[in-house]
Amino acid sequence: MTIAVVGLGAGGHAKVVIELLRLNGGYKIVGLLDRKPELVGLTVLDVPILGDDTLLEELVSRQIQHFFVGLGSTGNIAPRRGLYELARSKGMAPVDAIHPSAIISSSAILGQGVTIAANAVINACTVIGENVIVNTGAIIEHDCMLGNHVHVATGARLASTVVVGEGAHIGAGATIRQCIKIGQGAIVGAGAVVVRDVPPHITVVGVPALPMKQRLPQDEVRKHGEQF
Repeated sequence: MTIAVVGLGAGGHAKVVIELLRLNGGYKIVGLLDRKPELVGLTVLDVPILGDDTLLEELVSRQIQHFFVGLGSTGNIAPRRGLYELARSKGMAPVDAIHPSAIISSSAILGQGVTIAANAVINACTVIGENVIVNTGAIIEHDCMLGNHVHVATGARLASTVVVGEGAHIGAGATIRQCIKIGQGAIVGAGAVVVRDVPPHITVVGVPALPMKQRLPQDEVRKHGEQF
């Protein structure tokens, strides 16, 4: 059976999800919705942009009851989360978009509406919440727990037993040491190396990762690095 699905958001992430769904087969992508009026009538990978979010109820009435979020995040997860929750409030069901090259342990537990991109690895007994992105080449080691609406960006590495709170963003190429807790809404900058817990709603950057307002000159980082 072919599932009719609409995408919410028409940016670069939408292109990735469209191709993932086409690779998996079984989906008919009827269109995309986007809040930018100038995009209406254009296409993304031959998928038409139909209008904005106000069309959701009409689409549901036409028995289009599945959706994906085609909006990624670069730190602020709120717009992506808002689209997901809006569609759910209309009674729609999210679809998973998982690349065939992704390696996912049979003991891992995945929430609804996940996007798992090419060459991602999710190892044993990991638990992943709803509307999570595990982007291209990211590695989630065993016994990690990711809350809803988390984005683990391209090439990031989570060692074992890492806990990532709801709505947190792990930047491209970042490394999280084992047993670390990343708080709700926190942002780990691209390339950061996290060796101690990150409180909620804090942005950390650098090697070792420190809150942005506490960044030290590089000679001081080297001097005090063992503390972090």
